[in-house]
Amino acid sequence: MRLRNVAAGDVEAYVRMRCDEAMMAELGGPLPREQVEERLRKDLRLVAEDGAWIKAIVPDGAEDGAAAGVVTLWQEEDGATVSEIGWMVLPAFQGRGLAKAAVRRVLDAAAADGRWGEVHASPGTTNGPSNGICRALGFRLLGERDVDFGDRVLRTNHWVVTPGEHRRAPDGLGSDTD
Repeated sequence: MRLRNVAAGDVEAYVRMRCDEAMMAELGGPLPREQVEERLRKDLRLVAEDGAWIKAIVPDGAEDGAAAGVVTLWQEEDGATVSEIGWMVLPAFQGRGLAKAAVRRVLDAAAADGRWGEVHASPGTTNGPSNGICRALGFRLLGERDVDFGDRVLRTNHWVVTPGEHRRAPDGLGSDTD
């Protein structure tokens, strides 16, 4: 598995992830294609400005570099600057440990970079696989909270980890927690 910056050619992967009812079940439901295309344009600007790390997850053997998912590290202003991480993996690639490996690699890079501080994750309270990734990588559960996601309010678990203090065990591809 490798990570690369998202690119304009990732629009169909974005659409498959964010316009799909099953993929978006934990995030309040599917989004309209136009909104997803605008999201990719915004993500491309953020990557170009180094305002966020938005990485396509490319599985081994994907010669065309096609994205199987995405992992994103960004900062938000919520009275203070807060770093957040989130991830999505297309159903055909789930259950292989790709998300966990991608999150671990981004946290490794964040530890080396030093600018992100504590990193928060907010998977839905019923999202077992994503909560499992947080547990496996050494995030600390702070409790539940409501999070604004677009025009939606989601009930999430609030996890936090300090890059460099997360678990850096081997990727563990094949894990059931992605």
